[in-house]
Amino acid sequence: MFINKNGEILSDEGSSALIDNRAFKYGDGLFDTLKFTDGHVHFAEEHYFRLVSSMRMLRMKIPQGFTLEVYIEHIVKTVECNGLQKGARIRVNVFRSGGGLYTPDNNASEFIIEVGSLSERNYNEYEIELFKDFYVTSGLLSTIKTNNRMINVLASIYAKENEYQNVLLINEKKELVEAANSNVFIVKGRELITPSLDSGCINGIIRKKVLEIAQKNLELTILEEQVSPFELLKADEVFLTNSINEFQKVNRYRKKTYASGVTDKIIGIFETAQW
Repeated sequence: MFINKNGEILSDEGSSALIDNRAFKYGDGLFDTLKFTDGHVHFAEEHYFRLVSSMRMLRMKIPQGFTLEVYIEHIVKTVECNGLQKGARIRVNVFRSGGGLYTPDNNASEFIIEVGSLSERNYNEYEIELFKDFYVTSGLLSTIKTNNRMINVLASIYAKENEYQNVLLINEKKELVEAANSNVFIVKGRELITPSLDSGCINGIIRKKVLEIAQKNLELTILEEQVSPFELLKADEVFLTNSINEFQKVNRYRKKTYASGVTDKIIGIFETAQW
């Protein structure tokens, strides 16, 4: 068999690993991003169980022997082979094996682990805006990190073109969902507000830890609910969370500027906690 790549006719032998991959053809896969520092995979257990749960939701078979211990062992081995023991960004990619069209031949799964250097970005100002060109679909499927990230890609391009540090996504109900690469939290008085999972936000690991911290250590009313974008103009503080940067304080949204007192307390507790 031959394929046409950029106008050149080639044998498909060298490209079969790509063109036969269901993640490439149909987005039939998912991924997870983890942080590794000083010989330690951050929140490995939480990431593992979220990954396995997501695979079950997508009706993928868990590879035999793919235990938490094996998962960590594979990650550490990959990090060490790349000489990144001091710090690494890890991406675990899982995809359905075999061929088929929309209906797969089988539900077996495979995984690929890739690692890269951790890069730190320091912002004196961190400004956000809404991304309204396309909407995230509300519901549980959007809470897992499938390979279909086109809205996130377009949102990130929009942010770059307009010189914002990040943009917030909304769903078809015009509710806040998350940032292009992070969960979002709003502090308003003594309330800590974050979009509920049924809004379509990623079920983030650091998001979960922030909710735990706030519940145990701070006298805040915690609200996981449908959030209107208008709440951004009423907020005292806004911050973002993800597994690599962990926390990012937001300084500005349109003409609104934010403080960071409660955010700083949460960050301080997080950094000193014995996770």
